[in-house]
Amino acid sequence: MKRNSMLRTGGTLCALALGLSPIVRPAYAANENPQEQAAHANWRAIMKHVPTPDTGCFHASYPSVVWESVDCTIGSPHAPTRVKPTDGTPEVVGNGNDWVAQTPGLISEAIGTFSISGVESEKSVGVIEYGGHGILGPNEYSVQLNTNPNQTTSACAGHSGCKVWQQFVYATDYISSGKAAVFMQYWLLNWGSSPCPSGWNSYFSDCYVNSPLTPAKDIPITDLGQVELTAYVQAGKSDSVTLYYGSDVWSRTSPDAQLEIASVWNQAEFNVLGDSGGSRAEFNSGSSINVTLGFLATSPVTCLAGAGSTGETNNLKLGSCTASVGYYGIPFIQFSESN
Repeated sequence: MKRNSMLRTGGTLCALALGLSPIVRPAYAANENPQEQAAHANWRAIMKHVPTPDTGCFHASYPSVVWESVDCTIGSPHAPTRVKPTDGTPEVVGNGNDWVAQTPGLISEAIGTFSISGVESEKSVGVIEYGGHGILGPNEYSVQLNTNPNQTTSACAGHSGCKVWQQFVYATDYISSGKAAVFMQYWLLNWGSSPCPSGWNSYFSDCYVNSPLTPAKDIPITDLGQVELTAYVQAGKSDSVTLYYGSDVWSRTSPDAQLEIASVWNQAEFNVLGDSGGSRAEFNSGSSINVTLGFLATSPVTCLAGAGSTGETNNLKLGSCTASVGYYGIPFIQFSESN
């Protein structure tokens, strides 16, 4: 199934990559000179015009603008999580306590970035309410871009109360020690007591499954400001998750038919959190992160408080959220979190 690039070649997302809009701030390595910064910005802009050639796992490295197919990894998902109200730890982000962007219309693409200050270290720790699960230890974290969990599609197969939820994820050490993954995780929430579809896993009354995993680098948390995660969906065609970091870009593309999420996506959560299993990303004292989430959408966005859908958390405290419209009419939200 080939991905239609029409929406991605009109110039708006190219402008984002070049820093013409406040939505996405180009992030550069500290040792890059201005010429290198400009070259990498131009390369990223070009790559945003180049759709992956088909479903599968892909990688490209600067200065090449050709996607190379890479071997996908198939593995069992790590311990999953969803919001649980029993985790009442005050002043942490996640487990429902997060800013979410909402649009009156549907979202076809979302672009998340961070700017950081004072971030020197991070470790993923287990949370009692989730049984202490997750990929734990220093520099273990996930970057998640999550859809709304309140709509249904034909993927629910007539199960009363069933809702679809899709996560676009980068997770460190997810494949093995030293090997991160870029992938999508699919959920059928409130599926009920009947067996999950073939190949899916059960989690209480929910069902979940991962897409194949695209292997990626383990990125130091101190380089979080150089990370950009993009989610793209198109009804009847394909969905993709793409991670930009320095001179590399990794992507996973899969059929939208898995959940038909393109037909119902109108809210998005984006943040850096614990690495699966309901774990918590604990940042050093004095850490400050500004989160920006921009959209290829048809209308402005609003900030929703307390509307997060993931179970993972971090140990930061949320600041205020603002919703704006940038150049080319592109809506975005921005908020801060710090400790």
